[in-house]
Formats: sequence, C-alpha cells, structure tokens
Amino acid sequence: MDSPIYDAIVIGCGPGGSSASSFLAKAGKKVLVLEKEIFPRFHIGESLLPCNMTIFRDMGVLPKLEAAGFPPKYGAQFELGNASVGTRFAFRDGKFNKEPQAIQVERAKLDHILLKHARETGADIREGWSVTKTTNNTDGVTVEARDPEGAMHTFRGQYLIDASGRGNFTGNQENIREMHPTWKKLAVFAHFENVALDEGELRTDTIIVRLENKWFWIIPLDEKKTSVGLVIDKDEFMKSEGTPEQIFQHWVDVSAAVKFRMKDARRLNQTQTTTDFSYYNKTFYGERLLRVGDAAGFMDPIFSAGVFLAMWSGRVAAETVIKCLALGRPDKKLFVQYNKRVYSGIHFYWHVVENYYTTSFMEIFLRPHNHCNLGSAVIAVLAGEVEGSWALRWRLQYFWLIVKIQKYWPIVPRVSFTKGVARKVRRFELVEKD
Repeated sequence: MDSPIYDAIVIGCGPGGSSASSFLAKAGKKVLVLEKEIFPRFHIGESLLPCNMTIFRDMGVLPKLEAAGFPPKYGAQFELGNASVGTRFAFRDGKFNKEPQAIQVERAKLDHILLKHARETGADIREGWSVTKTTNNTDGVTVEARDPEGAMHTFRGQYLIDASGRGNFTGNQENIREMHPTWKKLAVFAHFENVALDEGELRTDTIIVRLENKWFWIIPLDEKKTSVGLVIDKDEFMKSEGTPEQIFQHWVDVSAAVKFRMKDARRLNQTQTTTDFSYYNKTFYGERLLRVGDAAGFMDPIFSAGVFLAMWSGRVAAETVIKCLALGRPDKKLFVQYNKRVYSGIHFYWHVVENYYTTSFMEIFLRPHNHCNLGSAVIAVLAGEVEGSWALRWRLQYFWLIVKIQKYWPIVPRVSFTKGVARKVRRFELVEKD
C-alpha cells in the first residue's frame, strides 16, 4: 500500500482532470492525479468557448494562458458547403453570455499549461502512470496503477474522480456505456499553413462548413497554422476509395466554401483520423465516485463544447467532493445533484447537435433574426451558457419550436446543399426594434 490516504484520487490530467485537481488543491485538499501520458502530447479539440474563460480566471491560470499568446476567438462562422448561405455570430453581441470572447489553442500546449498549473497549485501529479483497476465502496476508494517502469502500486483515497476522457475507465469497467444509435462518425484532420482566412477580428473565428451529411472545421491556431478537419460517417469513410488524404481532398474539392479557403494551403503534418462515436454513461456517479468530461459522455464536437464541459464538470465535481469532506462523509444527495447538473449540461448540447444534422435547423440557424432576442439565445449556446437563466431557457424552447414549424411550414426560405452561388458570409447583427 503506497502513501497515506488522499482526499481525492483523479484519473487523468486532461482539461477535466486539471480543473478538478486545481480546485481541490486550491481548497487545501490532498490530491493525487494519475496520468498515463507524458505531457506535452498531441490532442484534437482546439477551439474553446467563452465560458472557459471564467473557469480559467477562477483557477488562477488565465495570466499564464495570456502569456502563452493563444489567439483570441471573437466569434464563429457557419456556412453551407456550396457557399450559398452563411452567417457569423459575435460573442460580444449576446445579451445572455457573461464572457465576450474565447481563445483558439493547440491542445498540447494548453493541456501542458493546465497540468503544470495544477501541480503548482499543490496536486501530486504523476505522468506515465496507467490505472489498471479501481474499487470504490462505503469505506473509500482503492486505485491500482502501473508506474513508468512497470511496477504496480496501490493507492487509497476518500473519493475518486474519473477524468480519463474517452478512455472512459470506470464506465467501461462497470460496462455502463450507452452508444448513440446513429452517430458513428470519423474525423480526418491535419494542420495547414496558407489557409485563406478573413481580415481583422474575423481572422481568428472558428469556421464550420456544413455539407449534406458531413462537416468541416477550420480553426486558426496562430499566424500561420490552421487546423482543418472533416467529420464524416464512419461507414461512408470505410467504403470510400483512396487514402485518408485523398478522401479528405475529395470533399475539399466538392465544397466550394472549403475549396476557396484551401486553394493555396500546404499540409504541415501527417493527416490523422479518429473515431467519433457519441456515447454517455448510464450514471455519472457511484459510491464515492464522480465522472467528468468525456468520462461522463462524449458527443459530436460540432459546437466545440468538449473542453468546456470537461472543465466545468471537473469544477462541479471538485465542489461536490469539498462539500462531502467538510461533512466528514459522502452525501448521496450531493452526488445525485451532481449527476442531475452534469446530465443537464451534456443533454443541453446533445439536443443541439441532434438538431444540427436536420435541414430545418440549418435553415433557421443560418438566417437568424433577433425576434424576442432569439439571436442572443443562440449566441449563449455557442458561448457555453449551459446553466442560463429562465430568460435564456424559455427563448431556447421557443427557438426549438420555430425549428419544428420550419420542418413543415417554411418560415424562412429552404436551403439546398447542392445548388451553389457565390460565397458570401454575412455577420449576424443584433438590432433592437421598437
């Protein structure tokens, strides 16, 4: 048995694990973090949401991120692949989001800064350690792990936070993962230079290009480097002829909006692929156990919510553990509240993503109007306001009603994914009317 009992043991030190461990250590708790990788390491998921900034500020890591020189993200552009319709949402125009901007990041750099910050805050972080088994019961938690040299160790703690990402360690151990019945996607991506970007503050926007049943992301990472990826049905990808690079290039050439931006682009690294199977665990908690981020659930990354949901749930998990430690015992009501709160946040984006793949949603989304401040409600979604006020929630319900009506009785003109016109992306301006 290694070391004294920890207040909490955290599996993984990605954004969710670093958030949970930082807030716990900041509260003076004894925290052990077991991370299987050696940082820095490459990771996809490079566009953050404005609500991330609040968490960074409260963690005390924001000055380090500002010093790192990550480009600011002031808005997001969405358009059809044939360049017929497009719009831009500027975060500062929203009435219901607290933060006016976010940042674009290289995850290897961001995650390493967050890990080092958690360590400086007081967490005991061990890289290259692979967790092999966990046991949690009324008496505490036991974690077995292999160190970088291959030796086995056993640790004891009062609480366990699973931030193992899509490795989903405890969920797989308990066989409670539920796969989405239809979302079986695959992403093909690489970094490029000389991608055609807009001028001024629009230059660092995230750009999402929607084809009929697939989509591209374009995320500027610095002055020269841009992340470009294609999300496609896995079955379609597997049936396609050619290498991943050839399949990627085929859909670039098919999409007028993407082809325009990629005409002079040069690939900087090897094209990579990753499966994108959406899932959620049947429960986000167990006896003395809380699951955060992708270890709770993972969805299609169309709205760049992954890092935010991981760090937000990591913070909520830390707050829950701190309250239980103050009580001197686990409180099931607090765990149930955690489960309900995180489920609500994940379901919030799950519902948005499900609608994103419908034509009626795109027709309303790409031609926004600020009737009843619905435009501000959409911006709040894009900003990460998962726990908004009633003023936001009823507007979102109204927005979903309009999307349903659009399916049967057109409120705005229909869109075509095949008939194209000259590329034109307009900015969505929020204009008050008497």
